[in-house]
Amino acid sequence: MENINTQERMDNSNQPQPGDALVIVDVQNDFLPGGSLAVPHGDEVVPVLNRYIQAFQALNLPVYATRDWHPAGHCSFREQGGPWPPHCVANTAGAGFAAALQLPPGTVVISKAVTVDADAYSGFQGTELDSDLFAAEIKRLFIGGLATDYCVLNTVRDARGLGYQVFLLGDAIRAVNVQTGDGMRAEDEMLRLGARKISVESVVA
Repeated sequence: MENINTQERMDNSNQPQPGDALVIVDVQNDFLPGGSLAVPHGDEVVPVLNRYIQAFQALNLPVYATRDWHPAGHCSFREQGGPWPPHCVANTAGAGFAAALQLPPGTVVISKAVTVDADAYSGFQGTELDSDLFAAEIKRLFIGGLATDYCVLNTVRDARGLGYQVFLLGDAIRAVNVQTGDGMRAEDEMLRLGARKISVESVVA
């Protein structure tokens, strides 16, 4: 019984441990100030994410980075009837990760929405992310990035549906807020789904 309780305490700890992975969602130039689909204050997540990255690197724990990697003429673009301006077109500067984001060597890059006729807000949708995590025996995900109310929300939603324990990096997310309050509603939904909101101070303490 003592061993079970110890394991439960470990599972609920904010401290990164074997079986954990850091998932950085779509911290790309087009989502930063000056980009074609800029998330307000999106650049503010970068220095905070770098601190999470350092904590995971120190323990040799894996880092995953998702990215939109759209073909030209993607179905999500307004010219094709979608809701968004063209953004994150594969092999353009806008699709690149933020220059200040200190992704370590060995970061697993997950490209999504790579075909003209399918969009994907979740890092799991149409990708190898779940199978890669399963192969690496990952049980807990620390998820942050852009944007709270779209790709972060949907990635967390799928992660919980697949049975991962999720820590939401509350200080390393920012929302688009197409409708006022979208970001807060997204956070509320993620918490209802069982994600636990944390801050970097609790991880590096």
